[in-house]
Amino acid sequence: MAVIGTVTGLTASGVHAIHIHEKGDCSADDASSAGDHFNPYGHQHGSAKNGEHHVGDMENIVANAKGEAIVRALVHGASVGGGGVNDINGRALVIHAMPDDYASQPSGKAGKRIACGVLEMAQVGARSPASR
Repeated sequence: MAVIGTVTGLTASGVHAIHIHEKGDCSADDASSAGDHFNPYGHQHGSAKNGEHHVGDMENIVANAKGEAIVRALVHGASVGGGGVNDINGRALVIHAMPDDYASQPSGKAGKRIACGVLEMAQVGARSPASR
């Protein structure tokens, strides 16, 4: 499953952790309302590239000199729609101040939550913001 989008307002040339969280709620200023990392199978935090990981664990994003980043990430073990245990539709996508180290439990020393949005399934044939 792929997550695609554009993020602005990040630290110029910064590296940031990005995770899918349990709840589709970004109402708290610190994004705590989004809950923990989405982890329907009870795995340890890690990297999809290196073995065991939460479904919500994604690879770090890198902002350009203007603080903009294009997100094109595969979410291993996720589905969209259908309401299955691994469904990410309607869950929060949270960006953290620091990069994920992919090892420290439970969240990779990613630092505070600096941005939050809710994932929505794209319509068939719709263009992503990153392709406009």
